[in-house]
Amino acid sequence: MIYTIFIVFLTLLYIAILELSKNVLIGWCVAIAAMIAWFVAKALLKKRDKWTRGYKWLSFGLLMVVFGVNYILTAPPHKNVPAVANANPDVTEVVHVQQGDLTGVYNEDHSVKVYAGIPYAAAPVGDLRFREPQDPESWDGTRACDEFGPMAMQSRSTPLYDSLSHILGWHDYQVKFGDEYVESMSEDCLYLNVFAPKEQTDEPLPVIFYVHGGSLNTGQSSYTEYRGEDLAKRGVIFVNFAYRLGTFGYYTADDLATESENGTTGNYGLLDQIKALQWVHDNIAAFGGDPNQITIAGESAGSSSVNALCVSPLTEGLFNYAIAESSGILAHEPFHTFRSYDDAIEQGNIVRQEMGVTSSAELRDIPAEKLLDNSSIQTAMTVDGYAITEQPYLTYERGANHEKALLNGFNAKEADAFLLGTKATADNYEELLAEDLGEYAKDMAQVVPADSPQRDQHFIVDALGESKGALNKAYSAIWFSYSHYLWNNYLVEQGIPTYEYYFTKTNNMLSNYHAGEIPYAYGNLWRHPGLYDESDYELSDIMQQYWVNFAKTGDPNGAGLPEWKMRDENQTQLLQLDTEIKMIDDPNNELYTVIDAYQNTKE
Repeated sequence: MIYTIFIVFLTLLYIAILELSKNVLIGWCVAIAAMIAWFVAKALLKKRDKWTRGYKWLSFGLLMVVFGVNYILTAPPHKNVPAVANANPDVTEVVHVQQGDLTGVYNEDHSVKVYAGIPYAAAPVGDLRFREPQDPESWDGTRACDEFGPMAMQSRSTPLYDSLSHILGWHDYQVKFGDEYVESMSEDCLYLNVFAPKEQTDEPLPVIFYVHGGSLNTGQSSYTEYRGEDLAKRGVIFVNFAYRLGTFGYYTADDLATESENGTTGNYGLLDQIKALQWVHDNIAAFGGDPNQITIAGESAGSSSVNALCVSPLTEGLFNYAIAESSGILAHEPFHTFRSYDDAIEQGNIVRQEMGVTSSAELRDIPAEKLLDNSSIQTAMTVDGYAITEQPYLTYERGANHEKALLNGFNAKEADAFLLGTKATADNYEELLAEDLGEYAKDMAQVVPADSPQRDQHFIVDALGESKGALNKAYSAIWFSYSHYLWNNYLVEQGIPTYEYYFTKTNNMLSNYHAGEIPYAYGNLWRHPGLYDESDYELSDIMQQYWVNFAKTGDPNGAGLPEWKMRDENQTQLLQLDTEIKMIDDPNNELYTVIDAYQNTKE
């Protein structure tokens, strides 16, 4: 009896693994059929008095072989993600862009039209690898834009690991039919997506052009948190897109600069972003958008990219406003997402050495999957003399940045998730700070003592040291909020409107950690049933109004909303986004004084 229960339990566990691994449903049928066959064999052998230990082990072994072969043969296929969640969506009217005619699809209630997988540049493959993005090819007939394009080349976990992370980390895993596949990944990834209201208005609508985050090394435009259906319902056109990542997007080599007619290398992902922005500027009117009213937006590395778009000479006149969430590159020596050209060249050398080649041209012959497998760090932009011509802070000092207004801010626990594996104690606390602050680590330790209280994460203190709370607080300022302090100060000096927020709302998903504000601001809480309560939806509604108002006018304020005061020389507070929305002092002001002192040594 116990052995039979074990077989049933094992089969159910196996089916659970098939679900988490996204194997096709026939795999479930095979598993159930194999279990039934086992029961039949057991009954027949028992009837003949042959159900011995040997037959038990033989039947068990055969069952495991069937399970193993079935797991391999029913592995999930690779396919593009559908543009909308509803099955068999209705098709939109034909839209004409410079490359040809296309159609999109309606969401379930017909309130939004989604045009997904529109090519904004030629596929960067073959001879176009490590080159500036080229114009997309035209097409004949009408192109069906009903699914997102492939994600850019990147390292990624198995479907099983990804499912477990959504169970244990995001707490948003859902068992449902129709998701038995793995999202396609390809070097041919330069596609964008347009979310537009159902009804085209007489007046063109403002546009939000969103750059996804992921350390310039991961991410995809199909991610549910970056979708713009809800913002489109509020009267804006929302655009997101994929761009080259990692080695494909930020590999740097002198021989590439020599062969480029623009003398550029190292910023291919950024050049993709600029190409997408130019495409939107040239074509968005066909979707009802206003090419003269574009707001660029992004979070994390996407926010750093927004900062880069603000200083690039190639983007002048292509946008009005900027939304920047949780990153920037305005320090004299940015802590992440930006590096010196020499460092970029050094990392490029590692790529060639590990691939066994002596030139970048030879790298173009290496399969994309193999090229992913190198130990270089390709998560930063650089001064290439073309897309970025100088250290970004110098552009702001000259007043040559392009944004006409800024909405920006950060979250309460920005660095916490990045430091999960770091054990911090009173003994090594200053040493850990010195990795980014050098001799100013001691000063930071005085402002944020090693025994500073942990922020609602007592289980982490036990596992990772009694000083973990202090380290999290210090690095949230160093890596993330400091860049917004600088950005706001520059714009105040220039007389450019700027509004800063501080997101502190807790919830059962991403809470107020890095990226926790995204589903609120872009209206995607509903995609995670049961994880957000009424207060979360109320805050999301207000944040969406702020974001949309800003895209329309450069000012987030509007009727019925809590006042969001603009920064100026006398008004240095930021807007706390929580159950209660109010203006407060920046909690990191003392920390910025130390970081300033360190950065001033980098001039």
